Amino acid sequence: MSPQEYLTSLRKKRGRGISQSKEGIFIVERRKHPRFRIDLPLDYSVESVGRQGGVAANASKSGLLVYLPEAIFVGSLLKVEVLFAKGSGLSSISATAKVVWSDLAPEEISGGYRYGLRFESFQEGDFLKLRKLLTEVGDRHVDEDLWGRSVSRHQPSSLRALRIPRR
Repeated sequence: MSPQEYLTSLRKKRGRGISQSKEGIFIVERRKHPRFRIDLPLDYSVESVGRQGGVAANASKSGLLVYLPEAIFVGSLLKVEVLFAKGSGLSSISATAKVVWSDLAPEEISGGYRYGLRFESFQEGDFLKLRKLLTEVGDRHVDEDLWGRSVSRHQPSSLRALRIPRR
């Protein structure tokens, strides 16, 4: 019996035809935009007091996952600047972001705290730079299979990620 059939029969036995939010085995993604792993350095300041460094681990059009060395309150506004290579030079994306959640970083990661940031505003032209960066990162990931090997772009994207090598 499949998991879906089991849950359906369980609901019928309990007299409920509608799924409860805590029942089931599937996790529903609540994010509006996909996240991409970026692992880029960033500079930030809290209330424009001194600049510190951190790491942006992943990004989307709406926010960042960052590792920072200091404790910051949820709800604080940060000025962030994500640095990345563009051609033979450096470029950056500057924005104001709000801390929406925080926790301690895992021990194997050197930054002391992990934060979820939501973008509030961008400097002129930087949102377009972010979109272009995410497109490039996304294309790079889609063009590789799970083992980092190049995959043909003629396959549907759902098959690119699931391609398993023959032995």
